[in-house]
Amino acid sequence: MLPSPLTDIELKEHLKQRARDLGFSLLGVASAARPDTLGFFQDWLRAGFHGTMEYLPRRAAAYEHPSGVQVGVKSILMAAMNYGPGAFRPAGTGQIAAYAQGPGDYHDLLRAPLKSLAEELHQHRPGTRTRMAIDTAPLLERDLARRAGIGWFGKNTMLINKREGSYFFLSAILTDLDLPADEPHETSHCGTCTLCLEACPTGAFPEPYVLDASRCISYLTIELRDQQVPLKLRNGMEDWIFGCDVCQQVCPWNRRAPGASQLEFRPERQPLPSAEEWVAFSEEQFEECFGKTPFSRPGRIGMARNAAIAMGNSHENSHVPALSAAMCDESPLVRAAAAWALGEMTGRAPRKILEQHLVEESDAAVRAEIQNALLRQREFET
Repeated sequence: MLPSPLTDIELKEHLKQRARDLGFSLLGVASAARPDTLGFFQDWLRAGFHGTMEYLPRRAAAYEHPSGVQVGVKSILMAAMNYGPGAFRPAGTGQIAAYAQGPGDYHDLLRAPLKSLAEELHQHRPGTRTRMAIDTAPLLERDLARRAGIGWFGKNTMLINKREGSYFFLSAILTDLDLPADEPHETSHCGTCTLCLEACPTGAFPEPYVLDASRCISYLTIELRDQQVPLKLRNGMEDWIFGCDVCQQVCPWNRRAPGASQLEFRPERQPLPSAEEWVAFSEEQFEECFGKTPFSRPGRIGMARNAAIAMGNSHENSHVPALSAAMCDESPLVRAAAAWALGEMTGRAPRKILEQHLVEESDAAVRAEIQNALLRQREFET
């Protein structure tokens, strides 16, 4: 005799258990509806806080309802997978955000367990239509996750869960099955704490719950491609060369958060290049080593630019040889960043390198960086 089919409530609980078996920390269900934070998102776009990420306003209409991603959607399963705080590295070597310290792209790592979860749904409800979304569809994922009971919005705009902290990925399964929704997370547990706002090195939070992405180190190191980092923000980047975890590192809710739930996300997973090594990669070496990782988004040039800025912020003359080599990079963006970094050093050696390249350099933007670097050096000496 065949077992009785699961009711919708039983199916939801079964999927939650299956999600845990697959390595997800949390699973919640939200009904498909206009996002609660849509007005806030639209105001955020009008304020220009999205910087150069023009794909956001270009797809603004699709964010108005999950049906912009899947026609006929009735429920969204929001899954969270903890990736842990990562391995902290000594200052000056080039910090990498914890989520990117794995061996591959997290989109690829999440796809298999999310697909298995969707297949479980299909097994119990044949004919159900689903669509997976991992960070790339026009969905306000944190809005949906809050409505699915996963957590609350922190003052740094991250979603926070009491047990899991904020080091977790969000992914979604949209379905035309009308599952019972979980209770939204209506309370906030940040209280009067403002540690995340105060710790941001570039002042990216004009007020609580508002992120000016154009000042965020993650944006500067990843999304701001094909141009130089604004001068006023370079020192604030400190030694971050890909992403930033500062506002998460200081959050009290992350002090007892569990480590990564999957082996791929654990701190010991792979060694990462130093800042000096990042500026030395050729295009071929970079593509071979990092073509299928998050580092491919800024690319070799972006990573070399970021690494040069990190070395400049260290003010360590031990980086002068690597920066000198970077002054010969084929990319003007890298040469300009290296010139700025040499201008942050003191002594005769960096000055001689800058003076030599000022004679040889033909790119106007790089020449301007060299001239400004020499001016700063003279100010240091006086």
